[in-house]
Amino acid sequence: MGEGKMINQEELLEYLQVNAAYKSQVIPKKETFTFVSKITGMPQIWTLDEKQNPVQYIETKDRPMSIHHSPNGEMTVIGIDDKGNEKQQIYLYDQKHDKLETLVESLEHFHYLGGWSPDGQYFSYSSNRRQPGYFDVFIVEVATKEIREVTQYDGNCTPLSWLDQDHLIIDIPESNIDSAIYRLNIHTKEKTRIGEDHHPARYQSPVMMKSKEGGYVLTDLGEETLYLARFTFEHPEKLEKLLHWEKWDIGELKKSPNEDYLALTLNEGGISRLWLYLPDSNEKEYIKGIPDGVIESISWLNPDEFIFSLKTPTIPGDIWKYSLSSKKLKRLTTISQSEMISRSGQAPKICTYQSFDQLEVPYFYYSQGHDKNKPAVIYVHGGPEGQSKADYNPVIQFLVHQGFAVAAPNVRGSNGYGRSYLKLDDARKRMDSVRDLEWLVKDLIDTHGVDPGNIGIMGRSYGGFMVLAALTHYPDLWAAGVDIVGISHLETMLENTGEWRRRLRECEYGSLDRDREFFDVIAPLNHSHKIKVPLFVFHGRNDTRVPVRESEQMVEKMKADHQEVDLIIFEDEGHQTERLENHLTMHKNTIEFFTKHLMESTTIEN
Repeated sequence: MGEGKMINQEELLEYLQVNAAYKSQVIPKKETFTFVSKITGMPQIWTLDEKQNPVQYIETKDRPMSIHHSPNGEMTVIGIDDKGNEKQQIYLYDQKHDKLETLVESLEHFHYLGGWSPDGQYFSYSSNRRQPGYFDVFIVEVATKEIREVTQYDGNCTPLSWLDQDHLIIDIPESNIDSAIYRLNIHTKEKTRIGEDHHPARYQSPVMMKSKEGGYVLTDLGEETLYLARFTFEHPEKLEKLLHWEKWDIGELKKSPNEDYLALTLNEGGISRLWLYLPDSNEKEYIKGIPDGVIESISWLNPDEFIFSLKTPTIPGDIWKYSLSSKKLKRLTTISQSEMISRSGQAPKICTYQSFDQLEVPYFYYSQGHDKNKPAVIYVHGGPEGQSKADYNPVIQFLVHQGFAVAAPNVRGSNGYGRSYLKLDDARKRMDSVRDLEWLVKDLIDTHGVDPGNIGIMGRSYGGFMVLAALTHYPDLWAAGVDIVGISHLETMLENTGEWRRRLRECEYGSLDRDREFFDVIAPLNHSHKIKVPLFVFHGRNDTRVPVRESEQMVEKMKADHQEVDLIIFEDEGHQTERLENHLTMHKNTIEFFTKHLMESTTIEN
């Protein structure tokens, strides 16, 4: 790398501090919307004033995780947790009187928010009050705060929406990927299953018709990928396939107010494509002109217009609008506008390589120019059923700006490439996905000419496990590693994670009853002495998914063996890193760590 590059702290802060707008949601009857942004340093709810400038909708004491506007647009139910613990408590905001009050509170319990009843009198949710691993469904009368249990379930259960005043639509996970969707009568507790019950499948994004006779759902029943199907409650087990791409999943589904259109996204290898579908004529229309990125949170303003959030590698996140009649796109917010990122940010190339068993594995490759012998970082997504997508990542973009190459792979077990690919790393096949990383390193060296002696690896959550597994099982490949809220031993993680998560995670990782010996064989904790390179670990004290002990035990063992390891625990975070101050600390340390260990001749400007 010659004399190396200095880190320009001003440029670094530009990449790290840029804001984003996301979780767009229309306020009924108002033809306006709210969104979430970290403008004040932590996630808060915002809207636009008459001049289209962002103004805070309501200030909450901690991050809003769920936001539900009432049918008349006058009230908002907000789920807020405490310092990242994901134990949402339910609050009611009266916009007219600018008043926020507690609606449902039990600080030691989790609450999954459902939605408003059509008449705006009730709100549905589920909570694990009865037993830590059991989520029963409740409704609360908003005016009186009177709570009524409508069904019990010995497992995970989440209300999604109301069909009418008497019925809820609920989701019950059956494995780490498969689920069942039911119509629940809140008076008789009778459940009607949508789709077949003898073939495991994914069921997502149910949308009900106004007639209440049926609706639409995304499913992969009998197929590799998620497709659009129609059902009726007269014959709920029968699904009529309407729209299917054999290679890609349909990702999100939202119905127009007049029911003439369905807006949907197609996940093309981590890039969202926006489509309109007309159920009456069975026609579809592709919406052109949207930058390559990730589309989420579609919400209809009126029968002619809908909004959505868009993140791209060079647009950290803003809200856009599409008009059916004019066929025009309009960017409604410019919160993430940055001249430097627009000018210097890099869109990735989609590449593939053959792994050890000839499996084709896709990855995003980021690089500025075609220089050889660059240091490289591999960024591993979480999940495990997650997916690296074409969105903004400040660490990736700044490393590329500094002269690194970055690869973000979707190794076997990733979402987005069909059901069979998704299951290729289950249970005893766990280490095959780690071996994919070994073969990615070979490809980066052979195809892109990266420096074989200066390759780092980083990942968060399950991606953190992949980092630790790669460092311990393939120790000679790496020059440095960063583990964020990662798992160091699947056995201890399953023992200490929430009961509501354990059964579903065991479907993916293996069982505590049957697989403890296997967990011991592969555990990074048991092989920590093999790590030959510096490791930096980050965790949130209040993580309820991957307990902080996973990081502490790894670091303690490495320090006892006099290995080079650093640990930062954020006392006011959980599984995510939400506060700007902590976000800056983690990302600055990560970038300077990789710069130090992968670009030895680089000097850091203070």
